Amino acid sequence: MGVGIATQSGTFDLGGERTVTRLGYGTMQLTGPGVWGDPKDPDEAVRVLRRAVELGVNLLDTADSYGPVVAEPLIKRALHPYPADLVIATKAGLTRSGPDDWRAVGRPEYLRQQAELSLRHLGVERIELFQLHRIDPKVPLADQVGELKLLQQEGKIAHIGLSEVSVQELKAAQETAVIATVQNRYNLTDRSSEPLLDYAEEQGIGFIPWFPLATGALAGEGGPLRDIAARLDATPSQVALAWLLHRSPVMLPIPGTSSVAHLEDNLAAAELKLSDQDLAELTAVTAD
Repeated sequence: MGVGIATQSGTFDLGGERTVTRLGYGTMQLTGPGVWGDPKDPDEAVRVLRRAVELGVNLLDTADSYGPVVAEPLIKRALHPYPADLVIATKAGLTRSGPDDWRAVGRPEYLRQQAELSLRHLGVERIELFQLHRIDPKVPLADQVGELKLLQQEGKIAHIGLSEVSVQELKAAQETAVIATVQNRYNLTDRSSEPLLDYAEEQGIGFIPWFPLATGALAGEGGPLRDIAARLDATPSQVALAWLLHRSPVMLPIPGTSSVAHLEDNLAAAELKLSDQDLAELTAVTAD
């Protein structure tokens, strides 16, 4: 596999100014079961992170709640001092009370504390992209986004992102601050965030699809994903990622994995070219 293969996915200017390779890497799987605790093989986690950067990835997505406090220190261990072009996107706003337990907390003082801790855990003076992990319904949205804007004005974060929001929530947040990215669940089998994607594209906002490799029955025997993959001598995962990249120029997939082999397989999607017929077939089937 050629060094820099991820760069074949193209680039996107985050916030209109920071260029990233569109096919990135998400770190949620570099933790224990239920996104809780340390990974089974921390050394492999370090190898995955280093290999991702070696293959041209320069957008890493993480969060303080992954572990919690597991993924961010792993990134520092693996990659610090960081390459000049590396963008580490982290998040705050979800607390953890055990495996698979996520609770939104968006109080301004909490978000500020977590930003300060992420700066320390990552070993950086500024977080390039800081995302509100979830909107806390108990706190006014303007207060949550407003605190991120204050951190931005203080030079502690460069760009602000949101996660799991509607178009209406994004528009409301834009009244308080400039929003550079949104991160919603989106894949071949779940396109419920399509209106948000369309609005993001219109606004020049990066769209980070989480859980990008969910393919369900489409990848099963006789399914369209498997058929197209066989025709292209590719894997169903590669086809699913290639479809995302073709779907919109603001799409920034961040497939995660805890193994170097799976990482290399995923990143090979960057050079996969889908024909108009392939794209039409996939889009039509998933629209049912």
